[in-house]
Amino acid sequence: MFAQLPMYQRVGAAAYKADLDNTVRLLKLLDNPQQHFPAIHIAGTNGKGSVSHMIAAVLQTAGYKTGLYTSPHLRDFRERIRVNGELIPEEKVVSFIEKHQQEFGAMQLSFFEMTVGMAFDYFAAEKVDIAVIETGMGGRLDSTNLVHPVLSVITNIGFDHMQFLGDTLPKIATEKAGIIKSGVPVVIGESQPEVQEVFTEKATEQGTEIYIADQLFEARRIQQDSQMSQRFDLWKGDQIYYEDLALPLLGHYQQMNLVTAVCALDMIRDRFKWSDNDLWHGMENVVQLTGLKGRWQVLGRMPLCVADTGHNAAGIRLNMMQLSQLRYEKLHVVLGVVNDKKLDDILQLLPANAQYYFCRPDIPRGLDAEELSRTAFNYGLRGEVYHTVTEAYRHARELAGAKDVVYVGGSTFVVAEVV
Repeated sequence: MFAQLPMYQRVGAAAYKADLDNTVRLLKLLDNPQQHFPAIHIAGTNGKGSVSHMIAAVLQTAGYKTGLYTSPHLRDFRERIRVNGELIPEEKVVSFIEKHQQEFGAMQLSFFEMTVGMAFDYFAAEKVDIAVIETGMGGRLDSTNLVHPVLSVITNIGFDHMQFLGDTLPKIATEKAGIIKSGVPVVIGESQPEVQEVFTEKATEQGTEIYIADQLFEARRIQQDSQMSQRFDLWKGDQIYYEDLALPLLGHYQQMNLVTAVCALDMIRDRFKWSDNDLWHGMENVVQLTGLKGRWQVLGRMPLCVADTGHNAAGIRLNMMQLSQLRYEKLHVVLGVVNDKKLDDILQLLPANAQYYFCRPDIPRGLDAEELSRTAFNYGLRGEVYHTVTEAYRHARELAGAKDVVYVGGSTFVVAEVV
């Protein structure tokens, strides 16, 4: 699978398919499994993975057999496809490919297309009550967009994958808005005036209701990060919705993701009933229930070591805001990126008063660490170059004092090598 199928995460543009024809043929071969389960379909530039896991955790806690499809994976391919938090069994992966290997070869599927087909086939076979489906890159032309949702969710719009989705926020929003379907309500996570018209026009065109999460709900943090969890009061309009909700996801950006997830859950509550206790238990145990990793994940203490998969300007900016609120003596940054990111947009956000450990994630798309170091030098970022991510992380931990902070980031694939 890895060797023969073009995989965007590894090789980039060569794996990108600008239409859904292959996916349509694939799902027809599989007897259109996507028609056999309801789904929540989630797109957006940042936060869609966290939102997907939050929603799945609550529905799972409420007693629904819940499928969860996300990408990319960090350690194990099977992280992409789960039912009630359990990875798809290895034998199911092998048998699926063996059964259809000849047809897949003739179709010249991409890795992502095949993975979506496998997920839908598995969810149908398992007779899930509902599946939470995260898009890959965009929306309109994403292989997941053939799913039949009861609700669509778009978390936010930022600059990422611009060579495919467009070079302005409205253009990117248009691609994400492609998941809005006739008669299917849509939740937009964040109010963004520059793209709101795109979503409103698409919803009107499709004859569906649109809801802006942060205009309907508010999460008020009542306890700051304690390196264990953060706590919120949830408000719906001027009414308290839930008091003292614990969330083990430590990133400050999870406040907005929580609002989006709760709004989405509220929208489907008539059909998929859940209790206040389900919300509390699901959110508090989201990591154990769904296996979510890499979101402001604490890897160690003394020194505090954190890793985060934020990999575009919006994600890096939020991580830097989070770091600025920590107390430490010195910051150590293990940094690696892929070669199709707008490097200048990311580097200008990073602090110059930190020690850098430049590395290259172990994928073909990984940017050479020497090149990263040279470009970073132009922004006043100083440090050493290392051959591998693990070597860079090891040196950072060895050189950091007990009151320092080690931050690992820049790419999902850097984080994948340390979590």
